[in-house]
Amino acid sequence: MGSNNHRARILVVEDDPSILLGLRMNLEGVGYDVGVAEDGDTGLARAREGGWDLIVLDVMLPGMNGHELLAALRAAQDATPVIMLTARGAETDKIVGLDLGADDYVTKPFSLGELLARVRVILRRGRDTHDTDAAEATWGFGEIVVRPATREVMRSGVPVELTQTEFDVLTALFGANGRILSRRQIMDAVWGPSHHGTERSVDNFVAQLRAKLEVDPASPEHLITVRGAGYRLVR
Repeated sequence: MGSNNHRARILVVEDDPSILLGLRMNLEGVGYDVGVAEDGDTGLARAREGGWDLIVLDVMLPGMNGHELLAALRAAQDATPVIMLTARGAETDKIVGLDLGADDYVTKPFSLGELLARVRVILRRGRDTHDTDAAEATWGFGEIVVRPATREVMRSGVPVELTQTEFDVLTALFGANGRILSRRQIMDAVWGPSHHGTERSVDNFVAQLRAKLEVDPASPEHLITVRGAGYRLVR
């Protein structure tokens, strides 16, 4: 994703032939290269080919389901951004997906415009990171060192794998310079103001960051909850 001329590659894993065809045609119609898979096992094999900029992943799949596929990718330290497609009202599916490392989710039935907007936001975040002029800049707190140009995170000198959205939530909190950010402010910074997800998503991502970055996630020293207000990062 280093150049603005890069033609983004998107893998769509969806077992409904009509939805799959519609997504492929419309994503290709706006200029993306699209790969497809109709079941979880094929989807995992295609994902492991590498080189994808984004994966659009249905939860309900024959064979390996979407959550199992995502868990396998993250266990292999594959941080490719993932948008989950979940059934209407399946709040548990959303929470499980975010806990496993999904970057966003869209509820079926979805509008094509909404999905394309979510795709653009995630791909733009990736480009912005690679195009930054501060290629050598680092920042950090406690035992954490962050290199934003390469999205590398080190804890006491040991690499820590963050998903794209985990990284962006961390960056938003750090950029507040110790100020409290509400959940809505974090959502606007990471997903954009048009995002209609729940504030519970922010709680999930902060919990994941604590598990990876805090010495004692149950008693965090840096990623602090301010009751009734939101979160702040203490350096």
